[in-house]
Amino acid sequence: MPMRQDCKNFESRTYANGETVRKCNLDLAPEAPWRCPEDCAAYERRLADVNWRHGSLVTPETPPEPPGLDERGEDIARLLDEAEDIVNAAGPEILAEVEDQRSRRGRRWTKIFRRSR
Repeated sequence: MPMRQDCKNFESRTYANGETVRKCNLDLAPEAPWRCPEDCAAYERRLADVNWRHGSLVTPETPPEPPGLDERGEDIARLLDEAEDIVNAAGPEILAEVEDQRSRRGRRWTKIFRRSR
């Protein structure tokens, strides 16, 4: 089943460089951005879109499915899960580096503006 854009858990975001992210906010679509699970228990129709008129900010078309998605769907889902695990594992380390840089920057300004006695 294609991604259900009418589901309240579906999100699409287009960035300034033109790249679009299409995903399930509950991470229940292992074949996103192409497909939702056939009988997803979390599917709930989005209520806010009822009778809205969409202008130029309509969700872009879904990219074409990669060849062999039907035969290798489980392999692709496993690969995407592994990639997500790598990114999630790197997060705390990156956050610690940023906090360290911020604290160093703060100490530098403290030294520059220290009052002389």
